Amino acid sequence: MHRFTLWSVATTVVSGLLVLPITTSADAAPAAEPPPDSAFEKVTLNDRPGEPMDLAVLPDGDVLHSTRAGKVWLNDAETGVNSLAAEFDVYQHDEEGLQSIALDPGFDGKRNRWIYAYYSPPLDTPVDDPSTPDVNEGDAPEHGTPADFEPFKGAIRLSRYEYKNGKIDLTTEQQIMDVPVDRGRCCHVGGDIVFDSKGNLILATGDDTDPFQSDGYAPLDDSENRSPAFDSRRTAANTNDLRGKLLRIKPKAGGGYTIPKGNLFEPGADKTRPEIYAMGLRNPFRIEIDPKTDRVFVADYSPDASSADPERGPAGQGKWTVVSKPANYGWPLCATAEMPYRDYDFETGTSGPAFDCAKPVNDSRHNTGLTELPPVTQPTVWYSYAPSEEFPELGSEGGIAPMAGPAYAFDKRNDKSPRSGAWPAYYDGIPLFAEWGRDYVKAMRLDKKGELTGIEDVLSAFATDNVMDLEFGKNGSLYMLEYGDGYFSENEEAQVSRIDYVARSGNHTPTPAITADQTSGQPPLTVAFDSAGTTDADGDELTYQWDFDGDGIFDATGPTATHTYDEVGAYRATLTVTDHGGKGRGKHASADVDVVVGNDTPQVTLTTDPAPGGDFHFGDTVQFQVEVSDDQEVDCNRVSVTYVLGHDEHGHPQTTANGCSGSIVTSVPGGHDPEHDDLHAVFVAEYTDPGEEGLPALTGSDEVVIAPSE
Repeated sequence: MHRFTLWSVATTVVSGLLVLPITTSADAAPAAEPPPDSAFEKVTLNDRPGEPMDLAVLPDGDVLHSTRAGKVWLNDAETGVNSLAAEFDVYQHDEEGLQSIALDPGFDGKRNRWIYAYYSPPLDTPVDDPSTPDVNEGDAPEHGTPADFEPFKGAIRLSRYEYKNGKIDLTTEQQIMDVPVDRGRCCHVGGDIVFDSKGNLILATGDDTDPFQSDGYAPLDDSENRSPAFDSRRTAANTNDLRGKLLRIKPKAGGGYTIPKGNLFEPGADKTRPEIYAMGLRNPFRIEIDPKTDRVFVADYSPDASSADPERGPAGQGKWTVVSKPANYGWPLCATAEMPYRDYDFETGTSGPAFDCAKPVNDSRHNTGLTELPPVTQPTVWYSYAPSEEFPELGSEGGIAPMAGPAYAFDKRNDKSPRSGAWPAYYDGIPLFAEWGRDYVKAMRLDKKGELTGIEDVLSAFATDNVMDLEFGKNGSLYMLEYGDGYFSENEEAQVSRIDYVARSGNHTPTPAITADQTSGQPPLTVAFDSAGTTDADGDELTYQWDFDGDGIFDATGPTATHTYDEVGAYRATLTVTDHGGKGRGKHASADVDVVVGNDTPQVTLTTDPAPGGDFHFGDTVQFQVEVSDDQEVDCNRVSVTYVLGHDEHGHPQTTANGCSGSIVTSVPGGHDPEHDDLHAVFVAEYTDPGEEGLPALTGSDEVVIAPSE
C-alpha cells in the first residue's frame, strides 16, 4: 500500500444509536432494488486523523483508529470527543510503522479487553545520521555480502494489549508473533488482522520486496551479491517464509500461538511453515471476513506495468478474491492462474520460459522452502489499468489499489428502532469493496457457494477520498477511514466517518462548525469560541453544549462561549450540537479544535535544489534545506525528510533522511514511464519538537513536489 500535515478544526460525530449484539436473519428478504443514496448520510467523526491506517469499532460504538506514526485515537460515541488512546514507538523507514489494530473476538470492554496491534518496533535498525548529510545510513545497500545486509534484518510484531477507560495500556503487551522483514528498502508489508468464528487470527503480510527495479513486472532478481530484497521468490513464493501470505494461528493466553487444523501445510512438514493459510500474495493490504461463513475477502495490490510485455509478462493486475480454503495465488511467478510471468535473468537481461502456473517451481537461490509449489488458484476478480472485459463495473480511471471491505450482517432488532442508523436488509451478507485509487465503493454480490454473481455501485453520490478501511459496527452503521490526497502525512480530506441509513426516522444529523479566535499561546489564554456555520438539513431547533478540556463534561451552553485556560497543557475543546427532530430522541454531533497552552506548533519550511519548475530528471541528486521556527530550541536531529515517488495521487516512499540539510538521490522509477505516466518527486519534511513538561510534542511539516523536465 502506498500512503501519504494539515490541522483543520472541525470534526463531527453522531451517537445515541441503539447498540445491540448482532443476530442475523438468514431468511431476511432484501428489497428488489437498492435503497437510494438519499436514504444515507455521512457523518464525520474525526477530520484530523493523522496519516490514517486502520480502524476498529468497539461494541458501544466508540471507534479506535491508528496512524502509521504510531498513534491510536479514540472517538467517544457519546460525547464526540477525540482523545489519544496510545502512542506506539515505531520504526518508520519507507512503509513501516503501526500497520493495523483489531479487537479480540470476545471483546466486551469488561472481562475481555484485548486489543491487537501489528507494528514495527524500532529494534537496533540503522537510521540516517544527520551529521553525515551526503550519506543515508538508514538505506540498506543494493549490493554487498550477507554481513552488509544483516544490520537491516528486522521484524514486524503482532501483540495484544489491555484496553481500559479509553486507553490502550502498552505495559500489558503480550507478544504473539514476529514476522521477519528486510528493512531499509521499500515496500509491501501488508498488515491486516481478522478473526474467524473459531477465534483463529488471520494476519495478512506483504512480500517485503523492492519493486522499483523490475520495470513493473515480477521482482525475481537473485543475482550474486544483490540485496535479497529485490527477489519476491524469497518471501511470497517461499513455503518456509511468513511474508506474502495469509497466516492463520490461534493466540495463546499470555502470548504466543498454536496452529489450528486446516492450513496449507501440516505441522512438521519439511521446508514449510504451518502458519501459512494462503501464499503467493504481493501486498494484501486490506482483508475482511464474513462472520457467518468464515470466507476471507482479500484485496491484493498490483505491480505497476501498464501493459503486457511478451518478454516479461502481463500488465499489472489488482485482485479481490474469496478465500475459503488454503491456496497459492501465484505471486511472483504468476499474476493469476492464467497469466504467467517469464523467468527473467536480471544479470543478462534475457528472458527464459514462462512459469507453469499449474506446476510452479521456485528455483531462486534465496528460496529456503519447497521447490515445487502448489498450483496457482484463480482469484475471484482481477483487473488492470485498461477497462476490464470480465468486470467492466470496476472502470479504469485512476490507479489499481483494491481494498477489501466487510460483509454486512443484518440485525432485525436494529431495524425496529427509529433512531437506528443500521443499514437495511438489502445488503445482508454482501461484502463491500473499495478502490483507493478510483474513489468508489462497490457491493460484491455472491451466491451460496461464494461465487461472484454481480457488482453494484454503493453510495456513488457520496464523495469518498482514498478509502483506507471500512467496518460495520454492531449498531449496523458503516464506519469509514479515508486517507485523502497527499503523501505520508495528514491530508486535508482525511477523516473518520460513519455512514448511517436515515430512512427510518427521516431525521438528519446536524453538522456543527467550530472556530476559535486563537488556538495557542501562554497562560492565562482566553479563547472565544463560535458555532457560526452550524447547519441542520431539517431546520430543527438546536442545542449547543461546550466541553473546553475534552473530559466529556459540558462546561457551557449557547451558540458562543469564552473560556480562559490558566494551566499549561494541550486541550481539545469540543462543541456538541443536538437537534430536536425526528422520532424519539434527537441526534447529536460534535466538532472540536485543539488549544495548546504553553507550546507552539513548529513552523517548517522546506526548500530544494532544484526547486519546483527547475531542471530535474529522475536519478538526479536533490539538495534540501529545512528551516524550523519554534518557541523551543530547534534540534536538527529531529528533522526528517522523506522522498516519495509520486504517481498520480499515490506515492511510493523511497528513503528518509535526517537533518536540516542534506541530499537525496532520486531513484529511477523502474516500471514507470516519465514521458507518459504522471510522475513527480515528492519531498516531505517534518519536525517534531520535544514538547514541554506536561505538554505533548507538536509536529510541523512542509512538502515540495518537483515534476521532471520535459
